[in-house]
Amino acid sequence: MSITGNSNPVVDALYRISKLAGDVEDSGEALGAILDEIVDVFNAATASISLVNYRTRRLEIEASRGLPEHCLDLQLHLGEGVTGWVALHGEPLLVEDVTKEPRYFPANHSIRSELAAPMEEAGQVIGVVSVDSVKPGCFTEDDQKLLILLAAEASRVVGRIWHLQQLKTKAAQLQSLVNAGEKLVSKMETETVILGIAEEACHFTGCHMSAIYTFDNQEKRLRLNVAMDRDGTIDLEEELSLRDSSLGYAVQNMRQIEVFDLPKTEEHHLVFYTQEVGLSSMLVTPLIHGEQIIGVLTVYTLAPHRFTNDERNVFQTLARMGAIAIQNARLYRRVFETESTLRQSEKMNTLGLLVAEIAHEIRNPLTVIKLLFEPLEESFEEGNECKEDLRVIKDRLDQLEDIVSRVLDFGRASQTAYSEIDFDQLVDDTHRLLRLKLEQARIDWTYEPVQSGQKFHAHRGQIQQVLLNLSLNAIEAMPYGGRILLQAKQVDDSTGKVLQVTFTDSGKGVPEDVQSQIFDSFLSRGIKGTGLGLSIIKRILREHYGDIELVSSKSGETIFRFWLPL
Repeated sequence: MSITGNSNPVVDALYRISKLAGDVEDSGEALGAILDEIVDVFNAATASISLVNYRTRRLEIEASRGLPEHCLDLQLHLGEGVTGWVALHGEPLLVEDVTKEPRYFPANHSIRSELAAPMEEAGQVIGVVSVDSVKPGCFTEDDQKLLILLAAEASRVVGRIWHLQQLKTKAAQLQSLVNAGEKLVSKMETETVILGIAEEACHFTGCHMSAIYTFDNQEKRLRLNVAMDRDGTIDLEEELSLRDSSLGYAVQNMRQIEVFDLPKTEEHHLVFYTQEVGLSSMLVTPLIHGEQIIGVLTVYTLAPHRFTNDERNVFQTLARMGAIAIQNARLYRRVFETESTLRQSEKMNTLGLLVAEIAHEIRNPLTVIKLLFEPLEESFEEGNECKEDLRVIKDRLDQLEDIVSRVLDFGRASQTAYSEIDFDQLVDDTHRLLRLKLEQARIDWTYEPVQSGQKFHAHRGQIQQVLLNLSLNAIEAMPYGGRILLQAKQVDDSTGKVLQVTFTDSGKGVPEDVQSQIFDSFLSRGIKGTGLGLSIIKRILREHYGDIELVSSKSGETIFRFWLPL
């Protein structure tokens, strides 16, 4: 048709197309309405709007009118056919007779003339509007100008709808990530964290199902931990080697893998389930913490879907958050297990100290008894029954002394367990054990070595227990957070060079009336609330020819100082 003469239909069409930007939120619905207006204006036999998929470099038909069924799935490469040429060059093309046009792709043999114009946004071709006629020479240059005008308005409308959709999608994704973060941070059990990740993943727009496989680094296998759709968990079990599927490829290469058409690929995971449900597309995202692969997060869609860069980034962010949460949950478990072991060890040490002190207290009166007993043996002649009774009593006294000696010897640390210790490394290892507990308690730990590389000969486990006991006492004294400062330096005293360590915390302090008694054992005092294990600390240090003292203590600052010979 020509736009000369009566232009009201053109103006009306432009107005209705422009109005779609505020009335319609779905781009597919908008494209269909735009195409209806274009068909009415040109009285076209067939028409289509094809959009460019820049990932595949192809044109995909998004809306059509009058096209045969076999043409609807047609995808042209950029530069292929009339529409492909228009998309590649960004210029309109008027073909008066398609039989004489080598660029025409013969998809519909009834068509004789074609007119196509590019859709552009921000200087980039996003698609092509094409109208066809069964008559040759049906379209004019004026029609071409009109189609360019309508295509430009269609591009503006579709672009605005896309931007609104992207904003809404990003807002929903951001809210989902915030919700996921809040949930994951509060979880301490590994299985609960994994369940939370899967639950959040399958609620993202378009996702029907999610699954998490954890990676066994020793066996080099992936094990299905949880599978979930929007109705809840799915009872599935599976183990995969890294060669079996795209999941293993994602682990080996530590990057996302997308499968667009699951039924047409040689995927070997959850085959029966994916076929039964009809899952079409999949995105696999590795769960990575530092350089360590924890597993993979997979999401599935029912309809064929190409994941956008924004969607990929969202799942990468969720996977990173999930990996951190899983690792933290595992570390929390190890910390609590370690703390439980330390507490048990402390109880055993305390019991050992109790036994040693009992043995020591028994030895003193036993020695006196033996000294008084020896003259009694001379008071009776051989053959006297009392003489035999005294012999039996002497054997029992010797047996008691032997038992006491064995108990005391057992309580002493074996010299074979001693080794050369790097104090900086020991402090670092201790901090690693306590790191999550310190973070949970909001306590800042600082170590200030005056001279690095201080080494000494000692029992590593016992010296570490000194640091752990002091730290645990400090954490208990700072329920609302605070700081711990360790300062180490080499000093000279009367015995030679020693490592002097100052341990400062900002806790509530030791009550003044018990400060002089905090290193006493519970046998001689009975003080409560001054911190566990201080008597054990003192005993350990003295066995290493060192010692500890309370320098000062008040609300907001308590300072202990201990030293060990170098």
